[in-house]
Amino acid sequence: MTGNAYADDLLLRSAKLVDDGWDGGFSPSQSKETNPIDAGLADFGGGVALVASFSHVVALAGSTGLTLVDTSLAALAGAVQNSLASWSPDPVDTIIYTHGHVDHVGGAPLFVKSNADAGARRPRVVGHANVAPRFQRYDVTEGYNSRINARQFRGRRRLGMDSPDEQARRWGVDWVWPDVSFVDRLALDLGGREAVLFHDKGETDDHAWVWLPEQRVICGGDFLTWVFPNAGNPQKVQRYPAEWARAMRAMAALEPELFLPAHGLPIEGRDRIHRVLIDVADALESLVSQTLELMNSGANLDEVLNTVRLAPRLAERPYLQATYDEPEFVVRNIWRLYGGWWDGDPSHLKPATSVESSIELSSLAGGAQRLAERAAQLSADGQHRLACHLIEIAAKGEPTNASVHAVRSEVYRRRRDGELSLMARAIYSEAAERSAAISGVESAAPDGTAPDGTAPGEP
Repeated sequence: MTGNAYADDLLLRSAKLVDDGWDGGFSPSQSKETNPIDAGLADFGGGVALVASFSHVVALAGSTGLTLVDTSLAALAGAVQNSLASWSPDPVDTIIYTHGHVDHVGGAPLFVKSNADAGARRPRVVGHANVAPRFQRYDVTEGYNSRINARQFRGRRRLGMDSPDEQARRWGVDWVWPDVSFVDRLALDLGGREAVLFHDKGETDDHAWVWLPEQRVICGGDFLTWVFPNAGNPQKVQRYPAEWARAMRAMAALEPELFLPAHGLPIEGRDRIHRVLIDVADALESLVSQTLELMNSGANLDEVLNTVRLAPRLAERPYLQATYDEPEFVVRNIWRLYGGWWDGDPSHLKPATSVESSIELSSLAGGAQRLAERAAQLSADGQHRLACHLIEIAAKGEPTNASVHAVRSEVYRRRRDGELSLMARAIYSEAAERSAAISGVESAAPDGTAPDGTAPGEP
């Protein structure tokens, strides 16, 4: 135990979850306990602390000031700063970005300004060489990112994020660009504390993780987030599951005694950490190997998606619950990485517009209303995937038909209610709400968050 009540509570909770998961006593309802964001400060001793936020901020004390690993969202950085002030009065000397997602870099301007206001030197900012290209990409895709994040994080006001409409109007932040960049590995002296930064692809192509050899501590960024790895996100750029798995094995080989993730609970103990990291690696490698085997045998994407499955022993782990991303989405990303965008169906190579095909199919079926009625029946019977196909044809065949959209709203509401991952629930919620607006029927769709209210991923 650390002697810090907040830190001890987090470590005890993670130990129980990991141990219960291995002993078969884990219940999915326990997942509500895995993502603290209350700005509490966990002091692990030896000048290492963590402020729980979205994302967490790890603070390292040194003779030249504090080093921060990540900076949280802009809206939450003030609370992080207040917690840090209760731990150390020292200015921030260095900021390390684990990667360039906004919940990791968004708070940096506050710490830069605070140093300037206090007459202290501007913090040195360290990140992988691909962080700067990421910022540039965000600038040229601001409208797109605004829309997809407004959809994905619907109703996230408790995190200090804006409403979907406000998000859609502005996405970018005042980027604090790295002063120091590296490609594969970088050793740093953090005021007398040795740190080694390693680059591995995973959720992003600019991801770094930090090894503190003296304390045997790893700051893992988003390589571990206490949910199924965010390696499939349907609205975001390419992820790298095979490389992600190799990173987890590299971390495990160092035999850390304390693992500090950017989302979720810290983990203490060499054996416990090893179990978790190897499980995540096994899960990702299983999806990659199954997918590649089928691709090499000539299977198309539809066949792959309906064949690849995660072993139950892994799917049931508390840190591999599909409440944010999910294995099916990861399989699609593996296909995209190795096989391109064509799914193997020749009609999809240069298709007719979805509206043209929907009008034709609606006509053949006897009209959009008839398709909608069948979709409603399938939905009520629990055949949600097929119901969604039919109601999309009906709605595109007669896009202003209020009764069809009333059915579409109900079909997607039911589909959402049967899903676990935040990504799926958010997309289906938006579909239900859009059709409810057209039909004039009030939607019963809430914000699309995961059942446990968590969203430990990237804005």
